[in-house]
Amino acid sequence: MSGELAGRRALVCGASAGIGRACALALASAGAEVTVLARSRDRLAALVPELEAAGAPRAAFLAADLDRREETRRAVEELLEADGSFHILVNNAGGPPSGLLSEAREEDFLTAFGRHVLSSQVLVRALLPGMAAAGYGRILNIVSTSVREPIPGLGVSNTIRGAVASWAKSWSRELPPGVTINNVLPGFTDTDRLRALKEQVAARRACTPGEVLEAWLAEVPEGRLGRPEEIAALVAFLAGPRAGYIRGQSIAVDGGRTRGI
Repeated sequence: MSGELAGRRALVCGASAGIGRACALALASAGAEVTVLARSRDRLAALVPELEAAGAPRAAFLAADLDRREETRRAVEELLEADGSFHILVNNAGGPPSGLLSEAREEDFLTAFGRHVLSSQVLVRALLPGMAAAGYGRILNIVSTSVREPIPGLGVSNTIRGAVASWAKSWSRELPPGVTINNVLPGFTDTDRLRALKEQVAARRACTPGEVLEAWLAEVPEGRLGRPEEIAALVAFLAGPRAGYIRGQSIAVDGGRTRGI
């Protein structure tokens, strides 16, 4: 895919680590200019030269907190005014803590809804005029396979992920021609988030993290965890011109774990 995204500009959220970081590097390898957004200024600054080495003709970062939506909105609007529009948006943020619905508080739902739905709404509305004017836009949401099959012990996350999928499907009916939106659904992927989740589940079940991992992998026909780069490969394809007729879809990258057709 080298050069396929030449002349395109991408904004990648949650890019300081894990899947977001891999997505930024994959888009850079395809020739896009990449701006990375996350809270950690130091990690983002260190990532910029890696993006340029991977193939991005230009790379930059924006330190912002998606939980502070008004500040993020202003920062992105200032960036657009100073530097021009974007063609690609990757919505990605850390998931809610694990736990049963019976244990969830109202504020847990409100925080997660704000981070995953409202922040994405803010960014789409900010970037859409530029995409529409260019006649080219790709909005990619990193969600979860819980859109298809709720994951035990992730009550708040399951709820919010479903909301993101419905939000995206609604947008897919409103966006102009040439501007698409799709969801990428990672399965069990080897990230800091999954490692933390494994520890939380082990503590709740009074077992070892190794036993939790063994149980997870028993459900994955491929027999291993996914790699962030494998999720990013799909994101890079969906961001490109060859994916222009894929719109409003939720596509799993899960080693065959989900059972639905």
